[in-house]
Amino acid sequence: MAKMTTAQALVKFLDNQYVSFDGEETKFVEGIFTVFGHGIVCGLGQALDENPGGLKVFQGKNEQGMAHAAASFAKQHNRRKIIACSSSIGPGAANMITAAATATVNNIPLLLFPADTFSTRQPDPVLQQFEQPSSLSITTNDAYKPVCRYWDRIARPEHLMSAMLNAMRALTDTANAGAVCISLCQDVEGESYDYPEDFFKKRVHKITRIVPSLDEISDIAEIISVAKNPLLIAGGGVRYSEAGKTVEEFCEEFNIPFAETQSGKSAVLSSHPLNLGGVGVTGNLAANTIAKDADVVIGVGTRFSDFTTASKSLFRHDGVKFVTINTDRFDACKLDATKCVADAKLALSALGAVLEAKAYKTGYADEIKNAKAAWNDEMKRLADYSYDENFEPLIKARDEKTIPEFIEMYGSTLTQTQVLAYIRKHIADDAIAVAAAGSLPGCMQRMWTTDERYTYNMEYGYSCMGYEIAGALGSKLAAPDREVYAFCGDGSYLMLHSELVTSLQEGAKINVLLFDNSGFGCINNLEMSNGIGNLATEFRHRDENGQLLGSLMNIDFAACAAGYGCKTYKVRSLDDLKFALEDAKKQTVSTLLDIKVLPKTMTDGYGAWWHVGIASTSAKESVRNAYKSKEENLSKARKY
Repeated sequence: MAKMTTAQALVKFLDNQYVSFDGEETKFVEGIFTVFGHGIVCGLGQALDENPGGLKVFQGKNEQGMAHAAASFAKQHNRRKIIACSSSIGPGAANMITAAATATVNNIPLLLFPADTFSTRQPDPVLQQFEQPSSLSITTNDAYKPVCRYWDRIARPEHLMSAMLNAMRALTDTANAGAVCISLCQDVEGESYDYPEDFFKKRVHKITRIVPSLDEISDIAEIISVAKNPLLIAGGGVRYSEAGKTVEEFCEEFNIPFAETQSGKSAVLSSHPLNLGGVGVTGNLAANTIAKDADVVIGVGTRFSDFTTASKSLFRHDGVKFVTINTDRFDACKLDATKCVADAKLALSALGAVLEAKAYKTGYADEIKNAKAAWNDEMKRLADYSYDENFEPLIKARDEKTIPEFIEMYGSTLTQTQVLAYIRKHIADDAIAVAAAGSLPGCMQRMWTTDERYTYNMEYGYSCMGYEIAGALGSKLAAPDREVYAFCGDGSYLMLHSELVTSLQEGAKINVLLFDNSGFGCINNLEMSNGIGNLATEFRHRDENGQLLGSLMNIDFAACAAGYGCKTYKVRSLDDLKFALEDAKKQTVSTLLDIKVLPKTMTDGYGAWWHVGIASTSAKESVRNAYKSKEENLSKARKY
């Protein structure tokens, strides 16, 4: 037996956890992110100060931000390594809930240790305690329950043992990885207990591949074998199975085109002749054209979100059938699919053998080549898209005064699509791109090419604004020898950029590509295209009528980041951009490129529809027309 505090036991346990995948063993817990407060510093803080073992302590600046960084770190390691996060009681704990939800939606392991109230209740209400009159056992940390894969509260030292073994189970679950919350009563953190020595032994948690059922493989093969125009959709499960090459070889053998979800992008290579690129609402012309006529859709490691299916309206072949390969039975059953609950790599190998025995080939002739050629032409147009006397924004719904006012303020006529194309051309192929929300995910799923695996880190399962910069830090900590770029809108930057300071503190250089279009441009497009006015989505002062329709705000983001210690650049032209990108490569500190891009110059459309709630009754004709259009599209979509 070893007598120690609960917190000391926790640290020692974490330091001895390992994972094994395909025979490769790695240490699982790299360290702990923390923002110390009174609820955690005297317990867990004391343990880390006295004997952290091999764990590295990282100082976060915002609890949500550090947890996003930890999730991105785990994603960049394909879920084989994590950084745990600890916070104080109350507001510190509540700050991590958004990150917990983000991790769980994306099936990313995230281990959280929020401090809690006193188990004894002796000092209640302790500082920052939330009291619920109906039950004194309820605390802020109960709010984690809906967004975590596993939740537990350490109210006695003995609880730690079963709680942490279950935490490791959930964190290494291939089907249902996500956030784990272990709530630490602050008095119990410092209580001592005689822990059995074998609790601290080295544990190797094997992340095993789920072997496919031959019956399920047979069912899927029977459907595919009569398909003339199938389409495979590669999701995040392809990445975490490390099955990208398997997907490519499978599709080559049977001449099956494939498309990518946001999570699947960079698991497969963009240059592959059968890769159509992004599919769905943020998809491109090639993928959506082929998807429209596909008679069988093969979903591999995808949960078929509304963006992937265009709110179930994308696949329009009269007799279209769906087959799925997924480690999660819940996702495998989506769209009433014929399922195979299995690892992507193993299932595709088994499926390929059956289809080969049937001498199967698709009926495609020139459709794939023609669809890709049409998209390549559109990509060239988007890359060359620039401002001149005949300029017409890509997004038609707009306030007529915004663009000229923007040009007068900043002197920039850069468009978002030409800037993205230029950046892709001038940064390294193995650079890691991190993004999350706004219009950039749409432009990047369409335009960003990835011919180095696992170089695209898009958080789009939760579309969480504020992930971008923290996520870039996490990716950099996971891949210190690679350049990492955070693609961030001005709205997301203002929402959460605190871990930019942590990147400077750690000497973990990231590059922030800040696309400033004076507001929440994506949602401005959405409201105006559905008949709503320009309401609180552009960054404007109040006008003489008290409305937020006055002049645009002039924000110098470069000056902000320079104050932190970043190397910064003001980008108003392609020459500015060229210099900034090249000079940023030479820097050893984090950089920020303040890029002023014209509003309404992001990509849009390509044959997909997105279902949003629109007012069914309105005095405005524009809203009534938008509702009518919604009803027409909804009538064409699948019902379940």
